Amino acid sequence: MFYKLAIMKFRVIAGLFFALALLNSPIGLAQTQKQHPENIIILFADGTTSSQYEFGRYSSQLLRQQPFAITDVVMTKGNFQLMKTESANYFVTDSAAAASAMSTGQKVNNGAISVTPDGKSPVTLMKYAKASGKRIGLISTAPVYDASPAAFSVHAKSRRDSESIVNQYLQLEPDVLMGGGADFFLPTTIKGGKRLDGKNIIQAFQDRGFQYIDSSDDLSNLSKPKVLGLFANEDIDYEIERNPKEAPSLSQMLDIGLRALEQKTSPNKGFVLFIENENTDSAGHNNDVASLMRDLWAFDDAVKIALDFQRRNPNTLIIVTGDHETGGFSPTYGRKNLGPAGNANYLNVDMEQLKLIEQFKMSLNEFSMQFKAKIKQGASKAELNDFLNTLLAENFPGLNLDEDLREKITGQGQLYPNSNYLPANILGLAIARQTGFYWGTSGHTPSPITVAAIGPGSNMFKGYDDNTSFALKLRRLIAGK
Repeated sequence: MFYKLAIMKFRVIAGLFFALALLNSPIGLAQTQKQHPENIIILFADGTTSSQYEFGRYSSQLLRQQPFAITDVVMTKGNFQLMKTESANYFVTDSAAAASAMSTGQKVNNGAISVTPDGKSPVTLMKYAKASGKRIGLISTAPVYDASPAAFSVHAKSRRDSESIVNQYLQLEPDVLMGGGADFFLPTTIKGGKRLDGKNIIQAFQDRGFQYIDSSDDLSNLSKPKVLGLFANEDIDYEIERNPKEAPSLSQMLDIGLRALEQKTSPNKGFVLFIENENTDSAGHNNDVASLMRDLWAFDDAVKIALDFQRRNPNTLIIVTGDHETGGFSPTYGRKNLGPAGNANYLNVDMEQLKLIEQFKMSLNEFSMQFKAKIKQGASKAELNDFLNTLLAENFPGLNLDEDLREKITGQGQLYPNSNYLPANILGLAIARQTGFYWGTSGHTPSPITVAAIGPGSNMFKGYDDNTSFALKLRRLIAGK
């Protein structure tokens, strides 16, 4: 087992090494290859656009001393476009509507999974790819039945129809299905299960020839071309607190997914793989800059694995994109406090601020969960204040909490009308005051989304376009037109 795990770690590290070597390549990766790719890898950072990628680049270079492949390779050597995101019924989209438009080429209402306002179910991207003879895969740090992977593959009137979505996955049989969300694959009679129909869908997948894995140790034992991997009952933890013995990284899931999809099958017409980091979106909702930073790094490490695969398989198109922006992420300069402006009272983001957030050990979501649990226990305000001090000292070293924000947290007060993740957003504001990493909201924004592509067919992704065109372009590439 130790030897197999060592081999797998070597593959991941080698992927990072080869991707870094691309930075010095004088020729854009695979830009001279045929324009119709055999393989398509869609790397999807939920809730991100240019501001998040710039933060990933800046922090990776200064803190990790590593290039950021998204900006330094895919955007620099490939092609780049901006994409509109509004849904059928709102200016500000949700993940379900945005991913549905990118999958089907048609607008849907917020909350719908590839079902149009008139009740129709246009063909999803993964169904189209499979009908075209390609193998297909879905990977996410979220439950695999979550909005984005679901919208790229199946249909539901509501994104909350988790049991129906899982049932449709069994019908669709994606060759690779990995992430969180074991709960809706298991009946309520099994610990953690939420299915009300009594069915064990994990067993149903195994009966159809899928290899099932549920821990990091299983990753080195891949033996079948079809794999179902569920590593958490719900979401896989943020990178800031993920236990590597319990759940794999995004890079590890991508590596195992590519190994499965590479296995020779008949017909052998390549594959389409969707891989999502949902934690970047959740970090935005919570206004959690430290978690965002680490999950951007984890996402970029996965991009490097994809680039290494492309180096060995030049007929592969890599697309890095997302569905919408989350949080109105707006690092900026300002005053340290409400005193007079001037050089002595000036705050801007630099290495000092990055080093502060690098020390944080807990996500703001986990902070909220633990604090709410303490409230539920009936703790007094004094006890809540003591508990807050303990959480800050142990998990947020160096962070100063102003009295007005302390009062809001311990008094269970509100922040702004658009701050819906409490008390996480309150602590996020405390971090912003000390670092300059401010946020405009706890929700989504209509900022145009970046689409960066490299490899055969990447020249289709240029300019300014609607998210519905994403699906239409990919269908042309899949069909070889």
